[in-house]
Amino acid sequence: MQILQLLASAALLAGSVQAHVRLTALNGDTGCVRLPPNNSPVTDVTSNDIICNVDGATPAASVLDVVAGSNVTVTWDTGAHQGPELVYMAKVADAKTTTITGLSWFKIYQAGLVGSDLHWASADVNAAGGLLEFTIPKSIASGQYLLRGETIGLHVASTYPGAQFYMSCVQINVTGGGSASPAGVSFPGAYVGSDPGITINIYYPVLTSYTPPGPEVYSG
Repeated sequence: MQILQLLASAALLAGSVQAHVRLTALNGDTGCVRLPPNNSPVTDVTSNDIICNVDGATPAASVLDVVAGSNVTVTWDTGAHQGPELVYMAKVADAKTTTITGLSWFKIYQAGLVGSDLHWASADVNAAGGLLEFTIPKSIASGQYLLRGETIGLHVASTYPGAQFYMSCVQINVTGGGSASPAGVSFPGAYVGSDPGITINIYYPVLTSYTPPGPEVYSG
């Protein structure tokens, strides 16, 4: 009982120093991000808000050029809750599309428990001032995409709905690509509330592994 009380106290302390977050820029550019109206989380994985967040069908002002095979960096607010970092992409004819349902999303990055001490990937992003770097796959076809950056807060995820999903969609134009068109998943649909990476007690018993929800990472 004493152990459980200590863990509960630690969870409350962690919650007091961490906060809701938004993805605000790609490579320092804010004009290409479909920024949600506030930093409240999405908690219903069956809602269309799980795609690009609230008002996610509203286009941003610009489309950012990125080179296939290059490293890019998204900027999050700092203070994210404990949890994984994920990035998806979906090919579109026009990155300023208002149609976000029915797209095929492939995952290009994920990190959950990392390091020899098994800390959460979100802690590394916080320590880096909200910056997360990853690679645009070299083999994917050139053209326009929506890029979906996501962090999942698991601090109160022991029952569903409890996990907190934070995401923004970014309008990009990929240049110098190949010919690959990776298979993808649908949002909503890729996640279900019972997924072990979504409904999980991260405090007890102590986790020794974690698998983020959704498909495997496309490695091309």
